[in-house]
Amino acid sequence: MSVGKRRIAHGPRLTGPNPERPEVLIRLTYASRSKGMLGAVDVKDIIRISQRNNAALGVTGALLLVNGVFLQCLEGSSAAVNTLYHRIALDPRHHQTSILAFAEIDRRCFGGWSMGLVPALGENLDLLKAYSPGPDFDPFAMRPSALDTLFSELVSRARVLSD
Repeated sequence: MSVGKRRIAHGPRLTGPNPERPEVLIRLTYASRSKGMLGAVDVKDIIRISQRNNAALGVTGALLLVNGVFLQCLEGSSAAVNTLYHRIALDPRHHQTSILAFAEIDRRCFGGWSMGLVPALGENLDLLKAYSPGPDFDPFAMRPSALDTLFSELVSRARVLSD
């Protein structure tokens, strides 16, 4: 090594899988605002396509759409979830996309759901407001722990509906 040059030790690469560390299971929760109005057919298409794509990636999760705000929780390998989130952030149907919670997890909350839709009706709407700090549901103002608990409660109340 010549004088004046220092050898720099590099940590794990952040751009891809680290062969020295097994893939980590993560949960990412984000919110975004919808650009334009989405009808029932639009939402059904989003869910259908998400279920197909997420199953191929090994990603599970749930989606809420309330008053033009998407709230979605995604679980899977860090590589798959990060790739999917970046694709969502570039989707023209979304704006003001923001990661609200991100954590390594030991176990999936949505194990059997490649993508579940949580309807914002009745009891679910009351639950959403109960976790929001203001009078209206606002996921952007919620703490990560409140988001995790909210999704856990929603899953425990869920009914599986077939087409």
